[in-house]
Amino acid sequence: MRRPILVLLAAALVTGCQPPAEEPAPPPGAELPAPEMPADAPPQEEVEPGAAAGVPSPATDGSCRSQIGEAAAARLVERCVMVSPATHPPCNVANPCALIQGEIDRACALYGPGETRPAECSA
Repeated sequence: MRRPILVLLAAALVTGCQPPAEEPAPPPGAELPAPEMPADAPPQEEVEPGAAAGVPSPATDGSCRSQIGEAAAARLVERCVMVSPATHPPCNVANPCALIQGEIDRACALYGPGETRPAECSA
């Protein structure tokens, strides 16, 4: 009596392991219907063309160069390089200006009250 149940169970397991039937591909040149959002989907944000590929636009890339301009960023980086004792300081125009200024502030704070700070610390 147990044998038919085992056979049915095995058949059900084997059937459940089968890959789903594939839908036929549309013929070449056929127009695909536009995807539709479900009625309860949250609102979607508009995406700039370059942002979809992960490429930031020059105005929004967050670099010091885009924040204050090439010349001013270069001067800030030069000050950073002059005062930073770090082996790999963040003194680069591609970094945010706040990060570069933070490194200048950190390096200048290392000097004691009786020590002479570089001129770059007071600029």
